[in-house]
Amino acid sequence: MEVDEENPVSISPAEASAAVVVPDGQPAISAIDPIPLQPVQPIIPPSVTPILPSIAPIPVVPPLISRPLAPLPIRLPPVRPLVPQNGEVKASDSDSDRDEKGTVQTTAGSAPEYEISEESRQVRERQERAMQEFLMKRRAAALAVPTNDMSVRTRLRRLGEPITLFGEREMERRDRLRTLMAKLDAEGELEKLMKIHEEEEAAALSVASPEGGEEENIQYPFYTEGSKALLEARREIAKYSIVKAALRLQRARRKRDDPDEDLDAEIHWSLEQAGSLVLDCSEIGDDRPLSGCSFSHDGKMLATCAWNGVAKIWSMPQVRRVATLKGHTERATDIAFSPIDNHLATASADRTAKLWNTEGSLVRTFEGHLDRLARIAFHPSGKFVGTTSFDKTWRLWDVETGEELLLQEGHSRSIYGLSFHHDGSLAASCGLDALARVWDLRSGRSILALEGHVKPVLGINFSPNGYHLATGGEDNTCRIWDLRKKKSLYTIPAHANLISHVKFEPQEGYFLVTASYDMTAKVWSSRDFKPVKTLSGHEAKVTSVDVVGDGQYVATVSHDRTIKLWSSKDAEKEKAMDVD
Repeated sequence: MEVDEENPVSISPAEASAAVVVPDGQPAISAIDPIPLQPVQPIIPPSVTPILPSIAPIPVVPPLISRPLAPLPIRLPPVRPLVPQNGEVKASDSDSDRDEKGTVQTTAGSAPEYEISEESRQVRERQERAMQEFLMKRRAAALAVPTNDMSVRTRLRRLGEPITLFGEREMERRDRLRTLMAKLDAEGELEKLMKIHEEEEAAALSVASPEGGEEENIQYPFYTEGSKALLEARREIAKYSIVKAALRLQRARRKRDDPDEDLDAEIHWSLEQAGSLVLDCSEIGDDRPLSGCSFSHDGKMLATCAWNGVAKIWSMPQVRRVATLKGHTERATDIAFSPIDNHLATASADRTAKLWNTEGSLVRTFEGHLDRLARIAFHPSGKFVGTTSFDKTWRLWDVETGEELLLQEGHSRSIYGLSFHHDGSLAASCGLDALARVWDLRSGRSILALEGHVKPVLGINFSPNGYHLATGGEDNTCRIWDLRKKKSLYTIPAHANLISHVKFEPQEGYFLVTASYDMTAKVWSSRDFKPVKTLSGHEAKVTSVDVVGDGQYVATVSHDRTIKLWSSKDAEKEKAMDVD
């Protein structure tokens, strides 16, 4: 009851008006009319809404504080049992970290290692052996081994080895000594043995000279002691080269100082003549691929050789066969005419070179190489011939006697190309070690090592100007070297395949011809080394190229067994006049 008194029941106006009783026939008079009432605002039930300011800032939501998770248990990698390859499980009773098969056991605090399979172990052993052989070869290459055969025999005797084996030659004996010294050096016994031998030599010298005079230390020279024939040959080469160099310089000075000499016009005429080269004749040269070609010194004959070991002589310019040269037992690799007479020389894979006359008779055979021959070239004097071989040497022979005058090493791999300077003083060799070397024939020294090619160098040729040298190789480029600057002058991206042969125009060297395995030969200007003409017509690899003395004819031979003769327009005009 107290609650009711304190909180009286609230009655709405509608309910109050409905509660007044109105008698019938009387107008309804509100009981509250006499009382002036203020207008009652409608009561809006309150709604619970959040009150936000007019521009409310972005509420900062406090980070959710998640219930902390229990730390994950650290799982150690399972230690797998040792399972051999046959599938049987074998337990190791050894407490050592490594068992006999190379299995590493896991220990506390170290990363686990597993068993190496038999195949992986064999691969690793092969790699280690290969690395040891490589280091052994590098160590052997760095050792100084005497080149004199008597010194090599003496050194072998001191080391307790047989001084020679059955069928062993000088180079093989020297290689055996080098390998033996490298092995002893790797084992740490070489210095000890050398020290003992030096003491023995000192004792022998002291016994030989009891007077107590100054002891002479015997030092073996690090060069091959040449014969008297080589000494005479070098004297002849020196005399010949001095005269030829003087004539070349005199001609160059005359062209420079004579106002009537227009060098640019002469070069332009020569390049125009080379640019007009067209296919004049194509002849089947043999039933096997052709490997070499060479013009005679007067340009009246062309010689070719093939894989069947047969060389042939052709008349020019009709390209008719004159003679056939048979004598090699293996494929012929190159052929060259003598620069002074009609003799020619052939090189073969049967390790011999042969000298022939134009009637087809064999004059002389040059024997001595240990592997197949690659290229052959005559010295400008015509008295000597040089051969290159895959036994890593090139050799100089006397044409008159057939004697081997010089055996020259210097390349780490097979030697392929050889060219003589037009003065006769220098020789240039190139090989499969991507290196070209220039040799002084008068002293026997290597005066230049030309590095730049990244693949084997197959073709090399001196320019008649005396200071340019061209090389071509398997990197599809032809490099021009300046002997005065001792560096590469220009690199010609010549062909789409390897370059097999390079040849300067032999009279003045105004243009250069390159032969390639991309089935083309190309003519390049020697002034700016721009392309002049592309000789395309062969259907297989072009193996050799030669240029006649005046540059009017170019001959190419290929694996398609054809000889192609390219002539200029001037030559065609002269031929037409002869016919008339």
